[in-house]
Amino acid sequence: MHSFLIFTIVYALTLANAYVIPFRRNDTGETASSVVTLSVTRPSASPPASVVTVTVTATPTSMTSSTSLPSTTDAPSSSSSTSSVLTTSSLSTPAPSASTIPSSSSQKFVVAHHMVGNTFPYTLQDWIDDVTLAHASGIDGFALNVGSDDFQKAQVSNAYEAASQSGLDFKLFFSLDMTALACASADDAQALRSWVQTYMSHPNQFIYGNKAFVSTFSGESCTFGQSSVTEGWKTQFVQHPDLSNNVFFVPSFFVDPATFSTFKDVMHGDFNWNSAWPVELTTDVANSLLSDTSASLKTLLSTNTLSGLESALTKFIGSTETDQQHLQGLSTLGDGLTSRDESSELVYMASVSPWFFTHYGPDSFNKNFVYLGDQHLYSRRWEALIDSRDKFDIVEINTWNDYGESHYIGPIKGAQPNSEAWTDGMNHTAWLGLTRYYATAFKTGAFPDVDKDQIYMWARPHSVLAEAQADSFEDAVWAVVLATAPATVTLSTSDTNSQTFDVPAGLSKLSISISAGDTMKGVIERDGDAVVELSPESFSFQGSPQTYNFNAFVASASAE
Repeated sequence: MHSFLIFTIVYALTLANAYVIPFRRNDTGETASSVVTLSVTRPSASPPASVVTVTVTATPTSMTSSTSLPSTTDAPSSSSSTSSVLTTSSLSTPAPSASTIPSSSSQKFVVAHHMVGNTFPYTLQDWIDDVTLAHASGIDGFALNVGSDDFQKAQVSNAYEAASQSGLDFKLFFSLDMTALACASADDAQALRSWVQTYMSHPNQFIYGNKAFVSTFSGESCTFGQSSVTEGWKTQFVQHPDLSNNVFFVPSFFVDPATFSTFKDVMHGDFNWNSAWPVELTTDVANSLLSDTSASLKTLLSTNTLSGLESALTKFIGSTETDQQHLQGLSTLGDGLTSRDESSELVYMASVSPWFFTHYGPDSFNKNFVYLGDQHLYSRRWEALIDSRDKFDIVEINTWNDYGESHYIGPIKGAQPNSEAWTDGMNHTAWLGLTRYYATAFKTGAFPDVDKDQIYMWARPHSVLAEAQADSFEDAVWAVVLATAPATVTLSTSDTNSQTFDVPAGLSKLSISISAGDTMKGVIERDGDAVVELSPESFSFQGSPQTYNFNAFVASASAE
């Protein structure tokens, strides 16, 4: 089977709560080399959904083509020399021009989710370094994800002290992780209030609507010993005398947004955690896609018509459909909020993320799934948010340092949650340059001038079809170029696989296929001279890895 086939060969046993958008890879049992499985489920924290599985028992036919993977930039490919790859559709999503970015009278903020649970060995200097780097990358603050570990209290204190010592306008707020914090009794609520009370008057506390901003991860089942979830959060937290109604509560409750009205005495806004990834793919959508290709699987396995399915899937990359659903649900809170707080201000906090892969076995966290991150997910989600910035108040980046789920953009440090197998050597800080570019556009309403040529490249370390020796998407290098003026960009993965693109000034999204044994290289040329060259020596695309690793290797280079 060709390595560009989007459906991946899978292993037989399905893990509990496995969630793959859109293509599932299971790897805990006997090999079933002729089975293709498409699964669409939701993580346990989200509303339940069913699974659709399609199997093909015939051994698939290899597919080849002389055409390289098309660029996702508007600029045409001027020349190419490639090995055989599967033809895919050209998927163009240019960044909104300055004239099309909607204006907004409200101030915008960009924050990043910071896992305090991964900071056990942090010193005060580590926090200062994180604050300084995040601020330089266009990030206004950290959402401090806190759980039940005792050491986290000291680290939160360090975080606030670091923000103060930095001298920067950098804010912090709690993201109460209700999958880890107890919430069955009134005493449990008192512990949460204590977290908030300690820092609500701190000069670096994020204040919104003249109140201390507080968020959560989950919490939709917490009653704190009261008769209902709403009564629990209302009487024991938001309106409890300890907090004197001085919190601006924007939780991430994994509930149907059509039910938000039941939380009108609790919520000041909504954080849509899952909006970062294309999780809106449901069973019905999957069935529809398969229906559209009814001779489909047999045909897809033996012809080049896969491009039609891929084109259909790309509409979900960066989509704001789920944002619109949450905004509609949020609108039902207006009356309750006005009567409670003498204000009708409601906040919607969207999320953005570059990646998602986690690979824990049943002997630990039992999390083994991926979300679709191909097709320049990070860029296209940002561009969608910028294009609708008049509707969104805050963007939260998932995440700064969640190594276990591979969506970190900060440096790898602190205490990893046994994720070294897929994070060692996989630094993601190159994404910070793109973060600064997009965050600036979201907050100001105008894309910043590109003052120096830059190139960003990322890829998985091995094929989606690799057969691991000790373990039971699309094989491409994704690139983004920021050019000060029109230029020629050449991407290559080997002596026989390269492609040259003519790019305009500004941002261009490019890609090129990659095969086992390849590397990655990108060169920006202008007037016959190379102005930027990126060729990371530590990257090699593996054919037969020891274990599966669908994390991303990320690198960047810029002109001096």
